[in-house]
Amino acid sequence: MRGDPGARSKRARPASGHAAAEPVRVALLGWGTIGSGVIRLLQERARELDERLGAPLRLVRVCDIDLERKREVKVARDLLTKRADDALDDPSIDVVIELMGGVEPARTFVLRAIRAGKAVVTANKALLSHHGTEIFAAAEAANVGVQFEASVGGGIPIIRTLREALGSDRHTAVFGIVNGTSNYILSTMASEGRSYADVLAAAQRAGLAEANPTYDVDGIDAAHKLTLLVQLAFGARLPADSIHTEGIRHVDTVDIEYARELGYAIKLLAIAKDHGDAIEARVHPTMIPADDPLAGVSGAFNAVCLHGDALGRTMYYGQGAGMMPTATAVVADVLDVARDRRQLGGPRLPPLGYPVRRQRAARVRPLGDVESEFYLRLSARDEPGVLGRIATSLGSQGISIASVVQRERGAGGPVPIVIRTHETRERDLRRALKRVAALPTVAGTPVAIRVEENPG
Repeated sequence: MRGDPGARSKRARPASGHAAAEPVRVALLGWGTIGSGVIRLLQERARELDERLGAPLRLVRVCDIDLERKREVKVARDLLTKRADDALDDPSIDVVIELMGGVEPARTFVLRAIRAGKAVVTANKALLSHHGTEIFAAAEAANVGVQFEASVGGGIPIIRTLREALGSDRHTAVFGIVNGTSNYILSTMASEGRSYADVLAAAQRAGLAEANPTYDVDGIDAAHKLTLLVQLAFGARLPADSIHTEGIRHVDTVDIEYARELGYAIKLLAIAKDHGDAIEARVHPTMIPADDPLAGVSGAFNAVCLHGDALGRTMYYGQGAGMMPTATAVVADVLDVARDRRQLGGPRLPPLGYPVRRQRAARVRPLGDVESEFYLRLSARDEPGVLGRIATSLGSQGISIASVVQRERGAGGPVPIVIRTHETRERDLRRALKRVAALPTVAGTPVAIRVEENPG
């Protein structure tokens, strides 16, 4: 161990400049795409970063199980190691950057670094969504910094905004587009009229989507991020598996076209609302008005909206993924924890901006109790009375129809019927759709997409 951190911090501050300052030594665990971006920034902006910190910032160890794979940056061989122990057991290392991804061994390594008195910077939303409380509590007990700006929104400083800039407000809703891959797919489907499968395959060929895109397209990545946003915005902890999660695989170009005709866009939204006695948290494709600022967020960009009692609605927009936007957030976190370490001997703020013991126990509002408007698309035989029977099935559960779009008769096949409902409870809608699907004049499974007329 390095002894009293406060005493060391005082020794590290020279009377002027930083020529005599003790270097801040950094280790990187995980040399993937984001890791390469971090190394590039540390190499190319070394002088500016040293000036900002007031001391030399030095990358002294890079750990990865594969050191032979060709990367976009070069690292001196004497800095490379396959053993995380070489960083975690080195008492001279001040900051550990964890960019390995996954839960284990990342959790073990992060906790070891904290218990060894090292500050930690991570972009690992999966790790924090499952073990964040444990990690944050350990950091507070050890009086070391843990920063995770890059875990949500890539280059958008939403974590700092919630933790510091808007710390005086009471937030009632947080929602937005927090997965760049799914947003790119939906945006391209809308602009080019191509199918989900076609756009996904093209995105994979271009390196914009993973070979296994499950976490992105099934909404899992967005749910992980939403757990962190809820902790920061509402001061409450939600298990990741308590969030209702749907992906975009079932979104069809025909639904995107109908949405446009009705004045809407379809986006994969992460939505959380604080109702006081319970928190509503869900991830799913959502229709939003075409003139809402979120509707204009396209490509791999992200946007997070907050609604506060004092400030009202604000939106934070930027590149949500990619090597350099994410690396920028990581290196900014490194500067923060290093500056606090030098000047204060420990973190200026707890990881969440408030003591983790202050987190309130939160009940997740059952999805069946959530109320929203719905877009429904049905295929039915074109015969007298079919629309009346559908309306009766919906009405049996108290669901009223706001509007109907019915196409001309096809070439002997089923006719699509599009219905907009008024606000209704989820459980009532699901019961009604079972009745509708059982009608002999209805073919296939009805499509239902939630509508957020006024997000937040």
